[in-house]
Amino acid sequence: MKIAVVGGGSTYTPELVSGLAGERGRLEVTELALQDIDPERLEVVGGLAGRMLERDQFSGALTLTDDLDRALDGADFVLVQIRVGGQQARLSDETVPLACGCVGQETTGAGGLAKALRTVPVVLSIADRARELAADNVWIVDFTNPVGIVTRALLNAGHRAVGLCNVAIGFQRTAARMLGVEPERLVIDQIGLNHLTWVRAVLLDGKDVLPELISSHGEELAGSSHLPREALEELGAVPSYYLRYFYAHDAVLAEQRRGVPRAAEVAEIERGLLELYRDPELAEKPALLEQRGGAYYSEAAVGLIASLVAGNGEVHEVDLRNEGTLQGLADDDVVEVPARVSPDLIEPLPQKPLAPELLGLVQHVAAYERLAVRAALSGDPADARKALLAHPLIGQWDLASELIELLRAASEARV
Repeated sequence: MKIAVVGGGSTYTPELVSGLAGERGRLEVTELALQDIDPERLEVVGGLAGRMLERDQFSGALTLTDDLDRALDGADFVLVQIRVGGQQARLSDETVPLACGCVGQETTGAGGLAKALRTVPVVLSIADRARELAADNVWIVDFTNPVGIVTRALLNAGHRAVGLCNVAIGFQRTAARMLGVEPERLVIDQIGLNHLTWVRAVLLDGKDVLPELISSHGEELAGSSHLPREALEELGAVPSYYLRYFYAHDAVLAEQRRGVPRAAEVAEIERGLLELYRDPELAEKPALLEQRGGAYYSEAAVGLIASLVAGNGEVHEVDLRNEGTLQGLADDDVVEVPARVSPDLIEPLPQKPLAPELLGLVQHVAAYERLAVRAALSGDPADARKALLAHPLIGQWDLASELIELLRAASEARV
């Protein structure tokens, strides 16, 4: 089996490589191909990947290449983890909207749309090449943000694709620690859209213990959500930390205006990571990687692949077509829900209807995501403006028009 990683020069890659050893019993990987357009990063990250694989006695081949076709050739799984425009584009996504009184975030609001507009066409072009060169029935696993929008575009184009995020597995590990149990005993019922989810139940051996968790660890859970404990208690659910951009918009905006952009922090962390990766004695992922974000990415990604190859119904949190899973959404909307995964089969767990206070926001953002895909494919500013008009954090004609002009100027300045 061949796994191709597009964006293999990412500092995330050691996370992925470390996960391969844990699934060696189910995954017989004959080739791991890391592809990246940045030769220096590929050399540095690939060097560490090689040392890690050698330490773990990996018997397959490691291919490092800047040639996309070579990486995709014969691949059974294609993992896409790219950042179009790099950290400089992310900095723009996080700062340009601030001038208009809007939060700056790379996957939410105007910044999220800017990222989608430049990312969707690139990912689709990669997927089209995979359709020509990869193995029959290749799976495309998307970890590229905005995951929900990118996955929707892939599925609309007829690709065999699934989106993946690490928020749910992170919550699972946190809840397991709080309960003093093995993570494998927990199923996290996290539902919604990518980066717009709520944990409505935590099933310990089939029994919901979320009320107990909120009662005993409410302050810690609220802290991780960046919201008051009362919000969790009244909702009867734990919002993901991305919900703070909606539930605490003004406070977040004030914080962003006086703080250091996350993009600048990440760029500094990445410089430190790449320096560590250059150490020829290093053969494991360094602790600094935990500060980069993407915790448990390796377990989520490799675990999903293992289940698609040799699983027996393990539950994974994935992004896939709604197809009636969440009432009130269109069948072709892409939702993020827990699903049972078996070889070549992903079946979402049945879900009760969303409460009105959740459904309204989900419907609002789902409409925006539909329009964002249209705008990314058409390149028409009118489509982009419609997407921002549908977004609950924008929703005003003059504001949407101003944001589009500012984002366009920022994009042209980077060229």
